[in-house]
Amino acid sequence: MSDVIDVNVVDTEKAQSLKTVGWVSYILHLIVAVGAIIPGAQAGAVLLLIALVLDMVKKDEAAGTWQASHFSWRIRSVIWAGILYVITSPLWLLLIAPGWLAWGIISIWFLYRIVRGMVAMNNSRPVGV
Repeated sequence: MSDVIDVNVVDTEKAQSLKTVGWVSYILHLIVAVGAIIPGAQAGAVLLLIALVLDMVKKDEAAGTWQASHFSWRIRSVIWAGILYVITSPLWLLLIAPGWLAWGIISIWFLYRIVRGMVAMNNSRPVGV
């Protein structure tokens, strides 16, 4: 009977550990997302890369849990934002306004995805379902 209790404790500890990693990643994403929207508050891509690597390393541990959706959600958010920033970067050559507008929209979309994920994580629910 103690084996069953130990298994539950390990599963609970693993779930809590994954949730902690998720919160750290979401907070790093949030810092970058807010920095992208507020002029002069750019936190830098280094924090985003740290969060991305953290998510990619821990993603397999979350397989089969509700938290797996959060790892995929964050990874997809970063990849799509990066692709959209690269695609719209030529707009900066058409004066500043088109590039600023495009990147502002992308940044707001990225912030929305991070906040939506944080709300789902707070409720211990999968995201994007």
